[in-house]
Formats: sequence, structure tokens, C-alpha cells
Amino acid sequence: MTTTDELLANAAGYRAAFTGDDLSAQPVRRISVVACMDARIDLFALLGLRRGDAHLIRNAGGIATADVRRSLAISQRRLGTTEVAVIQHTTCGLLGLDDEELLAELEADVGHRPDWTPGAFADLDENVRESVALVRADPFIPHREHVRGFVYDVADGSLREVT
Repeated sequence: MTTTDELLANAAGYRAAFTGDDLSAQPVRRISVVACMDARIDLFALLGLRRGDAHLIRNAGGIATADVRRSLAISQRRLGTTEVAVIQHTTCGLLGLDDEELLAELEADVGHRPDWTPGAFADLDENVRESVALVRADPFIPHREHVRGFVYDVADGSLREVT
């Protein structure tokens, strides 16, 4: 049995116990959280969130890519969110990665480079600031005054704001 098969069995068990709910597609807390996809980060526990509270947008590095900004624009314009929290973390796989080295490896394996860049960075706090700045500068995101950035420490569970 594969991991996907196990997850499908879990989904069937979830469905069997599901009683429905009246949650709106609009997040109750009116916030979107942009965070890294790292499996060590439990955003619900860390932020005290419940299902329906927030939009959680995750990618490698928790960086404000074009697709993240697209999602934020839709979240705000169609689903009522007004705040954004960008959360990156210590010991991220993109921290210190060499973009050029990975792109060359991909090109060697596939024969051409992808239409995306990995997004490696050398300074965690500066990378948070850059993602916050990208969101704040995006004219398609209407509520840019409440965009804040944070670093989660995977070793001690703390969350600190980057100013």
C-alpha cells in the first residue's frame, strides 16, 4: 500500500464521520497566511487556528511568488481577507541553496530549464522582508497596509516578527 492509498483510506474514514458544517468560504479571521510547505510547521497549532479561520498558502520557502500574490488577490477581492502574515522558518531547505546549481542539475536531467526559479536565499530575515515588500507593492492586492513578516524557529517553536 502506498502513502497515497493510506491517505485515501483516511479520507474515507473522515467522510464516514463527517457531519457537515456551515463554514463559509470566507475566512472567519479575515487573514491569509503565506508559509513554507515544510512539514515540521503546524500552522493550526502555532497560530491557534481552526478550520475556516484563515487562508493558508504554502510553497517552498514561503516566498511571495507570482502565484502566491495571485492567490492573495483572489483571497482579498473575492473572499474578504484584509491581512497577510508571511511566515518563513529557520533551517529552511532554500536557505543557502544554490539556484544555479539546482537549475543546472534539472537541465542535465531533463534537457532544459524549468520556467521557474527555486528562490534560494542567503539571509532569512532579508528574505522575509523581500516577500513582505513584494506583497505590499502588488497593485492587485487591495489591502496591503496589514502585511507582516515572521520567522518561525523550528528548534524551539518560537515565532518572531521581522521588522
